[in-house]
Amino acid sequence: VIYVKVREDEPFEKALRKFKNKWIKAGILREVRARSYYLKPSEARKIAKRSKRKRIPPRSLY
Repeated sequence: VIYVKVREDEPFEKALRKFKNKWIKAGILREVRARSYYLKPSEARKIAKRSKRKRIPPRSLY
């Protein structure tokens, strides 16, 4: 559960922005998108393998 303290003189838009930032940092958005449809374990492995390959720097040609 995410809590946001709102001061009396604080506008609603600012409080909403604070909530949105905390929501994203907590990883809830990523989890909601991941659970929006079923992903077979084999597909999950393929995606993980692809992202791992992206992080590895390419070999130099020399």
